[in-house]
Amino acid sequence: MQLHFTKEVLPDAVGTDFQNLNKLNEPQFFRLIEILFQFLLEPKEIEQFMQRLSQFAGEHGMSVGPLRNLMKSVLLVPQGALKRNLTVEQMEEDLGSLGLSKDKAAHFSQQWGEHYAALSRLAVRQTLMVNQLVDMEWKFGVTVGTSELQKVGNIFLQLKLVVRKGNSTENVYMELTLPQFYNFLHEMERAKASMECFS
Repeated sequence: MQLHFTKEVLPDAVGTDFQNLNKLNEPQFFRLIEILFQFLLEPKEIEQFMQRLSQFAGEHGMSVGPLRNLMKSVLLVPQGALKRNLTVEQMEEDLGSLGLSKDKAAHFSQQWGEHYAALSRLAVRQTLMVNQLVDMEWKFGVTVGTSELQKVGNIFLQLKLVVRKGNSTENVYMELTLPQFYNFLHEMERAKASMECFS
């Protein structure tokens, strides 16, 4: 089975979990998907997510353990879809391939479409916060003397990046040739343009 959201072979349990989703009636399924997207939009609120699942299980006479396992399988889809920038159509196609009924796949995909922009912004923000650039120092230099004649006159750039990692900062040193520097500059401009799209 060829899926858009992952290239890996999924465990059989994932297919079974999607088959089990078909057993839920429409209001139950809609509520479960609502809980799922609330968690995706507030990923730090794990306790609240577990509480909502427990409450859902209690209201509908289900066991909490199997429901949590089912949600682990369901979470694989939007997480993979976010990494691969899936469209609503690709999402619906993947859900159908996993065995979800047409109506439920359509609802899930519609929710994906509605929340996609917010989820993308959140993912970019989280990625940028992993190693936040705090400060940067740089120096240009020219190679004046070396044992290799062809390296004399080469221009280089030395960078000192101060990066925040958690609660501490770390200095990262780099030395770039002029072509490497221009490539680095080009990548930084692309990153800036991408960030401006999401703000």
